[in-house]
Amino acid sequence: MSKEKTSGSKAGADDKKNTSLRLDKKTLKALKIRAIEEDTSVQKIIETLIEAYLCKPTKKQG
Repeated sequence: MSKEKTSGSKAGADDKKNTSLRLDKKTLKALKIRAIEEDTSVQKIIETLIEAYLCKPTKKQG
């Protein structure tokens, strides 16, 4: 995975913001291994999971 740098602002196709999260050591290690096995990144796995979660209808409190 290579990143090409372009001159100018970072806005555009890569208009992303940083965040952080804390995971159990074993969970993070397993996630990194899975990412390598699937030739992807931890970031892409998490982003895909979050997008799928956000597409689900919300549960109404009753």
